[in-house]
Amino acid sequence: MRQCLADMWRKYRDVFYDYLGIILGTLIVALSFNLFFVPNKIAPGGVGGIATVLYYLFKFPVGTTMLVLNIPLFLAGVKVHGAGFGFKTLIATVLLSFFIDAIKLQPLTHNEILAAVYGGIIMGIGLGIVFRSDATTGGTDLAAKIVHKFMPYITMGWLLFMIDTAVVTFAGAVFGPEQALYAIIALFISSYVIDLIQEGLGSAKAFIVVSDKADEISKVILHDIDRGVTLLEGRGAYTQRKKDVILCVVSRTEVIRLKEIITAIDNKAFLIITDAREVHGEGF
Repeated sequence: MRQCLADMWRKYRDVFYDYLGIILGTLIVALSFNLFFVPNKIAPGGVGGIATVLYYLFKFPVGTTMLVLNIPLFLAGVKVHGAGFGFKTLIATVLLSFFIDAIKLQPLTHNEILAAVYGGIIMGIGLGIVFRSDATTGGTDLAAKIVHKFMPYITMGWLLFMIDTAVVTFAGAVFGPEQALYAIIALFISSYVIDLIQEGLGSAKAFIVVSDKADEISKVILHDIDRGVTLLEGRGAYTQRKKDVILCVVSRTEVIRLKEIITAIDNKAFLIITDAREVHGEGF
């Protein structure tokens, strides 16, 4: 009985935090539009970018326009993916539209480059929080999912890129090439910040080492750098020789030192260094 109550509490707690994240995230995204993007004619892709352009062409409210554009996309998504498609996304879409129209604030800057940078950072933080809450704000995400259903040979990444490029091109035709460049800057910055929010700030480096002196290298890593090491069994496809493969994760500050240790012990070692996100466990 106690375990059942604990499981129920965790379930409702997770749901509460998800919706709290959706509210907070959409509020932050709305601030990026009202404080930076819309006053400076920056259309950072997606439905929000289209709504920004239409606001200056016809004075349509940005939030209302976003909602009107998202409704047919959402209905199409339900038809293609089923009735259970994206209830949280519907909530996030409505909240974002409401916050953009309801919050009336003076822009913080009229310098377009500052608006692109700060707006991109703030939008990335907001969207990252929404994504971590298992939702999206609709728009190009919905459009890309619908198109991907019928054209699965095109990746979601490429579909999103093509749709956002089309929106930025449209905005550039209306506002001019400089504003299009600012929109691209905002897009890149927001994408980077979204990754940071999704994957965490505590990034590290993973080392994969193939060496005939794996045992010796492992001992030095364990004792000198004080990091854990995993030895994997590998075999060369061409030589069919068995070799131990070292897997080790270190902080960024330890990368140079570990490279020097490996090359000093075996200058013929095959070494791969790659980014490691969301590292959990002892030492991280």
